[in-house]
Amino acid sequence: MEDLPNCPKCNSEYTYEDGSNFVCPECAHEWSQQSVGDSNEEQQIVKDSNGNVLNDGDAVTVIKDLKVKGSSSTLKQGTKVKSIRLVEGDHNIDCKIDGFGAMKLKSEFVKKI
Repeated sequence: MEDLPNCPKCNSEYTYEDGSNFVCPECAHEWSQQSVGDSNEEQQIVKDSNGNVLNDGDAVTVIKDLKVKGSSSTLKQGTKVKSIRLVEGDHNIDCKIDGFGAMKLKSEFVKKI
């Protein structure tokens, strides 16, 4: 059997060929076979609330008070977060915050220092 690439969106292994495209039956994502040859992994660009591009290891500041799910405390505006790590998904910043521990943040609620 032919070795087809996994879906770049949901990582499903059940992809199939449809003409000159690959199709994922689980999430209905379609991509061209030529794009697989160009690069297997797309580079994600994450921007802060001001439109500055964020990179792994950057330091950011929280721009508004955020409720912490599963806790009665809030993350206050102006909290500094060092050494962020960018991940895929809705909450695209992975970090550790003093007094809170490991957290995921949305890039729209932070500002690059």
